[in-house]
Amino acid sequence: MTAQRIQLTWYNKDKALIPTATGKYGYTWVDPSDPRYCETHTLVYDDYIQGVQTPRSDGFEYSKYADLEPQSDNLLILGESGEVLEALTRVPELAEKYLDQVKLIYIDPPFNTAQTFANYEDNLEHSIWLTMMRDRLIYMKKILSDDGSIWVHLDDVESHRMRLLLDEVFGSQCFVADVSWLASDSSSNNAGSFSKDKNQICIYGKTPGWRPRHIPDPEKQSHYRNPDNDPRGPWYDGRDVQNPKDRPSLKYSIAKPSGGFLEPPTNGWRWDRGTMAAKMSAGEVYFNHDETALKRKTYLWEQAGLPPSDSWHSVKRTGSTRGAKNHLKCLFPGIPTPELFDTPKPEELLSLIVNLSTDPGDIVLDAFGGSGTTAAVAQKMGRRWVTCELLESTFTMFMRPRMEKVVNDQDPGGITRTKGKRAAAGDTELPDGVSPEEAMKFNNVLNKLIANDPKLKKSSDVKALKAALKTKRTKEIINWRGGGGFQVAHLSPACFNYSPELDRVMLTSEATGQTLIESVAANLGFALLSSKDDYVFDARRGNALLKVVEGVATIEIVDLLVSHIKRDETIVLAATAVMDGVRQHLREVSKGSRVVALPDDIFPYSKGGDL
Repeated sequence: MTAQRIQLTWYNKDKALIPTATGKYGYTWVDPSDPRYCETHTLVYDDYIQGVQTPRSDGFEYSKYADLEPQSDNLLILGESGEVLEALTRVPELAEKYLDQVKLIYIDPPFNTAQTFANYEDNLEHSIWLTMMRDRLIYMKKILSDDGSIWVHLDDVESHRMRLLLDEVFGSQCFVADVSWLASDSSSNNAGSFSKDKNQICIYGKTPGWRPRHIPDPEKQSHYRNPDNDPRGPWYDGRDVQNPKDRPSLKYSIAKPSGGFLEPPTNGWRWDRGTMAAKMSAGEVYFNHDETALKRKTYLWEQAGLPPSDSWHSVKRTGSTRGAKNHLKCLFPGIPTPELFDTPKPEELLSLIVNLSTDPGDIVLDAFGGSGTTAAVAQKMGRRWVTCELLESTFTMFMRPRMEKVVNDQDPGGITRTKGKRAAAGDTELPDGVSPEEAMKFNNVLNKLIANDPKLKKSSDVKALKAALKTKRTKEIINWRGGGGFQVAHLSPACFNYSPELDRVMLTSEATGQTLIESVAANLGFALLSSKDDYVFDARRGNALLKVVEGVATIEIVDLLVSHIKRDETIVLAATAVMDGVRQHLREVSKGSRVVALPDDIFPYSKGGDL
């Protein structure tokens, strides 16, 4: 946690939370050293889903995204978010891949409402929610790359507390923005006080100074036109030709086309005589109509993009919850509407976030997967992704089926397709300064005006006007054609448990066979060795080799293991029981080696937390 002058405090802030039941939102306070909190779970790999990419067709246009390489290195995990994040940071095979490697984390955590935490008193709700989020944010910071960012999506119940919590975990100097997103496309007439139409998205960088990418914004760049058919494309002339500082050497007169001279502005021109002459010759700088000032063209192609606003109130650009719900209805027509998500996030919103913060091939993570929107958008935009979901019903009913449809190009909604652009029809050349959208609106209004006037309908002048402004919509644009794939996985069962009655750590009934081996390796920080190598040991960490024995560790086993190591290697022998003299014998025959008794030597814990 980052030291802050102002910190948020809450009940049981020094405690930890463990789930009260698998696959449900319910938690119990425990001591942070309780093995039920500390145990690192591994991933159990299930099916791998391979998608198929649809070939191109002449009936559509295709955007740059349609030809991105579909990603296949993705993880869809059934499991509790805290345990999944711990696995990504502590299981060596996963940590090597994800620790400090994730470029974007977007989370839409369960909003702290009575519906989510129905079994708790009001004064405990905030404490439980804040502890849950703090522990997960700490893991998330670890997996973010140095040039990565985290976007936390909330309503106004916890957003103010979350801001202070993010300050503690990431540091206030890493705050970037608090975006207001218009989630609703219409206000509620049944609201008790204010209609809740917006959400907040709080953005922090892993390190200070993180900045979003500048991307084109059609709405903010609509003033770029090309009335003179400039071969360099659309432009506007709002940029200043005056120098921002007083520059005496740049104060010179410029000859007017009609005679006489234009005197320099107060600070002088922006360029020297030679540069100014070249720009005027190229048409980039020109006189206004009465030759009283110079105008400067700025071309659209020169603009790499614009910095994003922190107010996202364009439903057309970022979608709405209503639109997202309609998308889910199309994806899952057999599921009754009441069983769908109340406030799903639209793919258009996630598309903007992904665009602002990542490049193709980067890793995107969502620890509260829900309906799978983040993963779907990441896949469609050529990013790798990891997502998880606690509720098995949500995982099997929504998340996995949705992603299977995405990779098999069976999801035409969301950002998969874009309507064709409005353009002049046929041989029509629109008048200078008139955009296709303006021409369409004019014709629509004209049609309404003459709707009840047969004479005007037949007027040659009206027909000429309509023909001069005739437009059409171009072919639909395909952004995603399917392809790639993902690995389905779930968390391994717990191998360690704490018994309050016995006041000691116990092995669970699941702690057997390969499950026990992988759990011990993960909790000791060892990477598993391949079973194909027919190796006597189970895992390795540097020069140390791990062997897990489900039974009694004997001197005979020690001698066998020692015969299989090199001079500079050591042994960690983990066993559920240890015969007298074995520890000493191992130390004598292999210096630096040790015996680990299960479970006590991994979790030497007693007198645990407040249960």
